[in-house]
Amino acid sequence: MTTVRRLLESKPRDTWTIRPGATAYEALEIMSDKNVGALLVIRDDELVGVFSERDYARKVILRGKSSKNTTVGELMTAPVYFVTPDMTIGDCMALMTDRRVRHLPVMENRRVLGVVSIGDVVNRIITEQQITIRDLESFITGGYADVGSR
Repeated sequence: MTTVRRLLESKPRDTWTIRPGATAYEALEIMSDKNVGALLVIRDDELVGVFSERDYARKVILRGKSSKNTTVGELMTAPVYFVTPDMTIGDCMALMTDRRVRHLPVMENRRVLGVVSIGDVVNRIITEQQITIRDLESFITGGYADVGSR
């Protein structure tokens, strides 16, 4: 199964961040401009939370708050659930499912290497399954050399 490190190598390296004192409106502007569903919340070079579209929908809209008067720090998801580069996409899927999150920062030695989204994980799993199916079809139809005839 693909490792998180390998998955990160196949995607753009951009990781978008915001400070906890920024407003939800500022965060939404960045997310819209960068076409991302979440921002990492950084205070003094330390990851302190994740702000996502889900946080906005559940903690601003449904509670009647104003996005221009509510800070990211009030809304962000914390503590941060994260993965390391040597974990697998299966590990990511399990953590995302268990913790009901859609974005996982990738951390190594307290440093952010990137973000893995549920879309990244699902797409990679589908690709791996398609390769397995193709290989099995090839094996069944005689596309592989017969190991016993060597």
